Amino acid sequence: MSQWKQIQNLEIRLLEHVDYLYDDNFPMDIRQVLASWLESQDWDTAASDESLSAVLFTNLLSQLDRVRAHELNFLQRHNMKMIQQQLQVKYSSSPVNMAKVISTCLREERRILSSVCMQEQGPLEKSLQNSVAFERQKNMDNRVGIIRGSVQLMDQAVKYIEDMQEDFDFRYKTLQSRDSTDRNADFIKQEVTRLQDMLNRLDFKRKEILSKMDVAVKEIEDLMTSQLSPELQDWKRRQQIAAIGGPLLTGLDQLQNWFTLTAQSLFQIKRQLDKLGELVIKVTYECDPIPLQKPQLEERVKYLLYHLIKSSFVVEKQPCMPPHPQKPLIIKTGVQFTTKVRLLVKLPEVDYQLKVKTIFDKDLPPGRVSRQFFILTNNTKVMDIEDYSNGCLSVEFRHLQLKEKKYINGTKGNEGLLSVTEELHSLSFEACFTVQGLTIDLETSSLPLVVISNVSQLPGGWASVVWYNLLTDEPRNLAFFCNPPRATWSQLSEVLSWQFSTLAGQGLTKEQLSTLGEKLLGQHASCSEYHVSWSKFAKENIPGKPFSFWMWLDSILELIRKHLLPVWNANYIMGFVSKEMERNLLKDREPGTFLLRFSESHLGGITFTWVEHKDNGEVKFNSVEPYTKNRLSALPFVDIIRDYKVISDGVVPENPLKFLYPDIPKDEAFGRLYNSQRSKVYPYIPSTLIPISVRENSSTTPASNQSPELPMTLGEFDLLREQLCFDLDTMSPPYSE
Repeated sequence: MSQWKQIQNLEIRLLEHVDYLYDDNFPMDIRQVLASWLESQDWDTAASDESLSAVLFTNLLSQLDRVRAHELNFLQRHNMKMIQQQLQVKYSSSPVNMAKVISTCLREERRILSSVCMQEQGPLEKSLQNSVAFERQKNMDNRVGIIRGSVQLMDQAVKYIEDMQEDFDFRYKTLQSRDSTDRNADFIKQEVTRLQDMLNRLDFKRKEILSKMDVAVKEIEDLMTSQLSPELQDWKRRQQIAAIGGPLLTGLDQLQNWFTLTAQSLFQIKRQLDKLGELVIKVTYECDPIPLQKPQLEERVKYLLYHLIKSSFVVEKQPCMPPHPQKPLIIKTGVQFTTKVRLLVKLPEVDYQLKVKTIFDKDLPPGRVSRQFFILTNNTKVMDIEDYSNGCLSVEFRHLQLKEKKYINGTKGNEGLLSVTEELHSLSFEACFTVQGLTIDLETSSLPLVVISNVSQLPGGWASVVWYNLLTDEPRNLAFFCNPPRATWSQLSEVLSWQFSTLAGQGLTKEQLSTLGEKLLGQHASCSEYHVSWSKFAKENIPGKPFSFWMWLDSILELIRKHLLPVWNANYIMGFVSKEMERNLLKDREPGTFLLRFSESHLGGITFTWVEHKDNGEVKFNSVEPYTKNRLSALPFVDIIRDYKVISDGVVPENPLKFLYPDIPKDEAFGRLYNSQRSKVYPYIPSTLIPISVRENSSTTPASNQSPELPMTLGEFDLLREQLCFDLDTMSPPYSE
């Protein structure tokens, strides 16, 4: 079943989350009509490869042409044409952006499906997807809308006061201009009484509008404090979680809408106050409320505008190296990285020549880090209006690069107490602009970064990024690893599953996580609230092994990503299972039943274990020496399973692998994944690599010593040659002069 069909079978709660993935950037209509084609393309690679993304963009348009040509419904054909034109406008100049959007959507779909396979969601994901959040957002929409409506009504009230004042001013000046000889005492008395009534009404209306403004400003202040600011903090926290593999980050456009409407209300009140100031110049009187209350209201409005716009300057995309899009916040010296900042307040009055400057490790206390860096490339860029995100102001830095500072004697920084991958840095962004007479200094910073100088430091750096963003919502605690907090197993297990769903497309089951818990925690594995230290997770070696728990797990992730992805996503790899459990699962199965698991003794190794039943009733378990990336680079794992042979003295070579646990015939499980392409080598005789284990008949030879690389005896070689020989009479003659 295709991924899209699986998505359509989900319950309503999860479908609502899927609905958030698709908008004008990539409509769900395209996901529907091109489901199979979209799922068969490598969007993850295209998201960081401009040439591949350009090819896929062209192919996608061709696919849409094909679908539209076969569509009989006129309305559907029209809609597809409009969508196609919109995509061309948006992505023709930057197809890599389209690849990023599609890659993100497909990856998030896989994560949602993976969460369904797990018996329950983890605490972090539950907190991000509960219905209370949706209700809170609806309430926010209503409140912002009500405030906006009340402020717009005040425009009418100010206009009414202006008209009333003009009428009063006209009558007053008319009365003053009458000739003293032409004045009738009774008429004058009536006019003065009428003017006094008008002035009383004008005074009442001025007090009324000022009171309404005061109420509106208080309402906006409360909105910003009690709802808007917490929503922004919630988005920033969700950005942290998304950065380490959690649910897709959504809601920035919604935040921008709230920020923009709130700012528009404040600017409108500011204009209304300016208008009242103009009216005072024309007509004023003793105890006029406008001169008494206007200055205080203006200061409050300016204060709220300043803080609203200042807080709306956010890092939309955290720093990330294009070759590692799923591992942000790690920067390698000499390698370009990208980042993007955005102003959430969308106003036509903003100066569009707004320059943003990047600064690395700004205001860092002396001695905090042992290494110092500077930005090698141009660190200033102008913000532009971006149609891609509904006209907001944003700027994307695509070619930033770091270089380590060297001192006069040619050395680098001093060695610190923390390792390179525990040292945290920050990237700051600064700008300044003036809007409606209000000058605002903008500043924001990225989440803490890890700077590495060698790609071998990437796993350790990613462990630091995960640990930090899992356990704190502080935006800039650069001393975090001086005394890192502990994580509960329930927190950590959820994030570990995210690593597999993000990097490998399929998360971990409850059983697999239980096995990992036993490996990391031992007897405490059953306690979900047991606390795991940073050292135990990433620094201390596993007992009896020369590597840490995290290095072992990360090597498995890399193995899956590079060599085992189709097998992993087909759920054919049991992966994490203890030897005791392995034997319990296999002992009662048919001879030749095997399962696939990751090696506990090798970094990045996978092995298979099969069961045999002897004539005397003895059950024997055989495990092949683990295959690592070096071997799998030469021969695909599924082909190893297909062609694997065991040779014993006097026994014909045979493949002992018959059924994938529990009882799936091997070829039924892996047949579609076999590499059936044979290279054309005419006029040479074709050859095939065949993985072979040599098993001695000695009962003292442990099964774990079986290896695909052990040498063969001459007798075994002759036997193998007989089994694999060619009938030369049926072949074309070899090439000769």
